[in-house]
Amino acid sequence: MQRILKMSLVLTAMYIAATLFFGLRAHSLALVSEAGHNVSDFLALALSFVAVWLQTRPATDERTFGYQRAGVLAGFVNALSLMVLAGWILVSAVGRFLHPVAVEPRLMMYVAAAGVVMNGLIAGLLWKFSGDVNIRSVFLHMLGDTISTAAVIVGGSLIALTGQQWIDPLLSVIIAGMILLSSWSIVRETLHILLEGTPKAVNLDEMRAAMTAVQGVVNVHDLHVWSLTSQSHALACHVQVVEMQLAECEDVLARINHELKDHFGIQHATIQLEVTDCATIDGCCSPPEIPEVDGHSHHHHGAGGHDHGHAHAH
Repeated sequence: MQRILKMSLVLTAMYIAATLFFGLRAHSLALVSEAGHNVSDFLALALSFVAVWLQTRPATDERTFGYQRAGVLAGFVNALSLMVLAGWILVSAVGRFLHPVAVEPRLMMYVAAAGVVMNGLIAGLLWKFSGDVNIRSVFLHMLGDTISTAAVIVGGSLIALTGQQWIDPLLSVIIAGMILLSSWSIVRETLHILLEGTPKAVNLDEMRAAMTAVQGVVNVHDLHVWSLTSQSHALACHVQVVEMQLAECEDVLARINHELKDHFGIQHATIQLEVTDCATIDGCCSPPEIPEVDGHSHHHHGAGGHDHGHAHAH
């Protein structure tokens, strides 16, 4: 993945220089907007490269989950930058509609043809890793570039045939619309992960039913499922069980984890077993109230200083 991103960075930098130089020579807003779009691609690739490197770093006491969400954050920033760029292209296109500028269609077509080859190659290489939201944001960048540069070739041909200069800003509007559509989906997905929303592929009712079906389980509550990355999910919950020996609890946990792994793709689960249900507020266990004695708070514990009837396990 890192090798592909490095190669993509070099190719994109070369293409940015070419589209900007020839876009200015051809007076083509479509080509200049392509240069701007590719600048955002370059930044997106660079950000994704840093994120991929960060994700390989181990967890620490300060960051117990490591840097797994670096890629999600990179995808979010990339998508926002695309939306800003689309706004700039739309404003520039409106100016071109009001004040048309003559363009050189043949030069547009030659440069755009080189862009289709380059962007198509990079998009093809990134497709293999597009399950990751970080890489998918870059893949959409490059796929959008491939389609938009192909549109520039068509536009250049139409301008050469008809002499109608409004085709150039119209192409820019189409490119901006494509950018907005693809980037908005990434913004929504990454925000959902950053706000610890329930993964879209997970049905909590089905999950709760599967866990409750395990022999010995009475009730499942305080159930939380969230994403560390677009492909890695975690779970935490309370499971009320019938009175049993501690050794039997291990068997119940093993069967619950089997259900979670095999049927819901949950690899990281933190489960608290309890014999008696705890009070909940809005679906979450409420912390116990600490009684005050003579204006001072005191913790009351059972024998040995430990609560009874609870067990934590992974």
